[in-house]
Amino acid sequence: MRPILTRRHFIASAAIALAAPTVLRAAQEDWVLPPEYEPLTLSLQDAYVPGMILVDPDSFSLYFTLESNLAMRFVVGVGRGNLYEAGQFTVGAKKEWPSWTPTQDMIARNPDHYAQYADGMPGGPGNPLGARALYLFDEARGDTFLRIHGTPEPWTIASAVSNGCVRLVNEHIEMLYDMVQLGAPVVLYPKTTES
Repeated sequence: MRPILTRRHFIASAAIALAAPTVLRAAQEDWVLPPEYEPLTLSLQDAYVPGMILVDPDSFSLYFTLESNLAMRFVVGVGRGNLYEAGQFTVGAKKEWPSWTPTQDMIARNPDHYAQYADGMPGGPGNPLGARALYLFDEARGDTFLRIHGTPEPWTIASAVSNGCVRLVNEHIEMLYDMVQLGAPVVLYPKTTES
């Protein structure tokens, strides 16, 4: 069941809309984070175990569950089309400024862009995984190659453009990274709308 929000969400959203926007330095441009993209704490109608991550791709929202039916909501980007993979996972690894290697599928889909990185790219500000990454595992495959990660392209948040991963602005993945424990359960809900 997807998280259902209560009236407190709308009160918190109104307060956040009055906050000053954050200016993020991007590689190609200065981009201003819309106030409604800032993390906020809200109430969920249903109770969840604290420390879970729930991703609703239709609303581009990631919820990190807290005590007393509360959750922190982050605005995220998700995988485009059928590259988004719904399911239940666990956080199997956490890395700061992770290195990145495109998957063979990514290289096959777009060799002109990804083949040059077949041997990997070291971590750093221009790395597609951004400042932090949470590695999603499941029992059948181990590492699924799905990540919840930062991005050097914050303007892509709230859209479906990635190769399957969930992305946050770097400042927000740093915050989430510090709260999430290894082994934390993660639910990526199915898409119900085309994006």
